[in-house]
Amino acid sequence: MLPLERQKKMLDLLTVKKVLKMNELAKELDISVDTLRRDIHLLAGQGKIEKIYGGIKLADRFGESSMEDRMVNHLEEKEQIARKCSEFIQDGDCIYIDSGSTTYQIAKYIKHKKQLTVITGSVPVILELMNSEIELIIIGGKIRKEEQSVVAFDYIFNFHELNVRKAFICCSGITIERGISDYNLEEAVTRKKMIELSQEVIVAADSTKFGKDVTVAIAPMERIDTIVTDVHVDRGFLSKFKKTGTNLVIAD
Repeated sequence: MLPLERQKKMLDLLTVKKVLKMNELAKELDISVDTLRRDIHLLAGQGKIEKIYGGIKLADRFGESSMEDRMVNHLEEKEQIARKCSEFIQDGDCIYIDSGSTTYQIAKYIKHKKQLTVITGSVPVILELMNSEIELIIIGGKIRKEEQSVVAFDYIFNFHELNVRKAFICCSGITIERGISDYNLEEAVTRKKMIELSQEVIVAADSTKFGKDVTVAIAPMERIDTIVTDVHVDRGFLSKFKKTGTNLVIAD
């Protein structure tokens, strides 16, 4: 395993277990303690992890913030993004709404749509649309309590017969070079599957996500049709996106 692959796996493990002991890591990665120490020294120097007694944890500023915090952070921008996203949705569509604080807001603006089918693994989206006339299809799988979502496993993910026109995807990082990324491997698996099944992929992400490439790669830029973001996005990205096939939409 290459050093970069080891370090990425280490970060993946930390998103699940939060704290890892040195002996656990050495055994999991099948490497010597000296090699492990070198990787830890590098990741700590990058500000991605913190050393603790006998082990490591994700740095507070590097790990994914809680769903509760994200529901209120940058709320005005997320609502603007959601309203803009709702303009892409037509009566009769079958769409996927991802788990996430920005995509959740979309549910508030689509209740008037006619003959709309929504596929989701987001518990807040389900609760928002439960008493509407929208037909809801819920992904089966494991409950991620911290994300308030259901993450799917391949053997129970059987949506290939559905004509999913549009997928509204969340992410934690966006770069031109690497595409979109997230912190959790299980969330990424669901997102990759829905991107594969959907005719059109729309990423809903506030401007703080730009320029970040976090733990788990989800999709390269060529798989993304549109990114909807807020007015605070660095204007340097506008010219860069003109060189890609991805449409960058500013919600205002």
